[in-house]
Amino acid sequence: MEETKQGFIQINKADNVWISLREVRKGETIELNGKTLTAKDDIPSGHKIANQFIAAGTNIIKYGFPIGHATRDIEQGEWVHSHNVKTNLAGELSYSYKPVPTDVYPYARKENHTFLGYVRENGDVGVRNEIWIINTVGCINKVAEQLAKMADQTFKRENIDGICHFPHPYGCSQLGDDLAHSQKILADLVNHPNAGGVLVLGLGCENNYIDLFKEVIGPYHPDRVKFLSVQQVEDEFEQGMELIEELVEYTSRFKRQEVPVSKLKVGLKCGGSDGLSGITANPLVGAFSDRLISLGGATVLTEVPEMFGAETILMERAKDEQVYNQIVELINGFKHYFLKNNQPVYENPSPGNKKGGITTLEEKSLGCVQKGGFGRVDDVLAYGDRVRQSGLSLLQGPGNDLVSVTALAASGCQIVLFTTGRGTPFGGPVPTVKISTNTALYERKKNWIDYNAGILVQGAAMEQVAEDFFQYVIDLASGRIRTKNELHGYKEIAIFKDGVTL
Repeated sequence: MEETKQGFIQINKADNVWISLREVRKGETIELNGKTLTAKDDIPSGHKIANQFIAAGTNIIKYGFPIGHATRDIEQGEWVHSHNVKTNLAGELSYSYKPVPTDVYPYARKENHTFLGYVRENGDVGVRNEIWIINTVGCINKVAEQLAKMADQTFKRENIDGICHFPHPYGCSQLGDDLAHSQKILADLVNHPNAGGVLVLGLGCENNYIDLFKEVIGPYHPDRVKFLSVQQVEDEFEQGMELIEELVEYTSRFKRQEVPVSKLKVGLKCGGSDGLSGITANPLVGAFSDRLISLGGATVLTEVPEMFGAETILMERAKDEQVYNQIVELINGFKHYFLKNNQPVYENPSPGNKKGGITTLEEKSLGCVQKGGFGRVDDVLAYGDRVRQSGLSLLQGPGNDLVSVTALAASGCQIVLFTTGRGTPFGGPVPTVKISTNTALYERKKNWIDYNAGILVQGAAMEQVAEDFFQYVIDLASGRIRTKNELHGYKEIAIFKDGVTL
């Protein structure tokens, strides 16, 4: 990847487009890599400009891969975007098992990296020591909210990081997979190691009633998980506060202690992509993923629709043929989900993505999958499954920010890395690190963005930035710093819905 002081880059030598890092005016002379051209259009920052003549029907090449084809002749210096480019994707694809070597991890396991975490009685490790109120049904969202407020004001302990609740509209009037999805995600949150104590709050008449929900939760420590069915008590606030006080006493016993970074499970997510997402923030997260995995940790990549067009890159990196077949099933299963609802499979990118410079789904996907680094794909998880092993796992889930971050947290990830070129205040139930793809966003939205990857197109070296970012995550996991979503109390969940509401 090369850049000039004028602010243009060519990612791969095979690319027939340059990326502009600033607004370009029609008629302006541009020079890069010894080539000079004249801009034939106004071109927004982060967008593509043809560095050569591109005939109609010819592939547009970015990252060294096709991202679509020209719908008409495109002259050198023209703006390349939705008005003259169309996706190459159509219908379902056929795949074949063609593994490639993936031994690319740059760090040795002997590097004895540690962080300060909370070791739970079952051996899991949390990066926060919070008390979570998990309600089985949406009817009591406000009861949970009020209890969390009362308890947070009443019970102050130095090593308890907060008392949180996560409103949602589900748990009743659901059937089949919808109810199962709600139960799995909520049960995963009950079992999450960032929660030192949990109050499960039920109504009493819902589909997901407490006794049934206990079966989904599985074995639990009675001092760590308490239950309250509010229809069965006279004063739910009085009873709830008594139970939370017991949880405070239990949770406050946990202290941070040094543990190996192999205990970290980190979710990988992008939202509101722009033309720099696949150049700065996503490759930075990929470098982090490779390093954490090399040290025995785990990362999880989701957003299946944003793998479409780049899925073969992941398939080639499958650990073995069984994992390859699971990836094929993951991709085709989500395509069938679109088709059964009579929706176009490749209806992406979003309006915000397009404004930021993303033209086709292939372009978005080729940038998105870089969050998973270059290493082996070790496992494939169904929606609601929890991480089973170290290495890189792919998790079934949509591109929607709230649903996918919730799924990552439910899988056991203690932290989610969230790259964005457009910005969002959203945060999941776990620390959600917003990583800006460009410096302008970082400087404009200080209340949202935690880390600036835009410096990677301003002269900073990837190796140096990756080292700094890795230490940032260690400091975050150790409680030395907090994410913006934590500081502002932005903690939300959303559950995938695919069925009938009674």
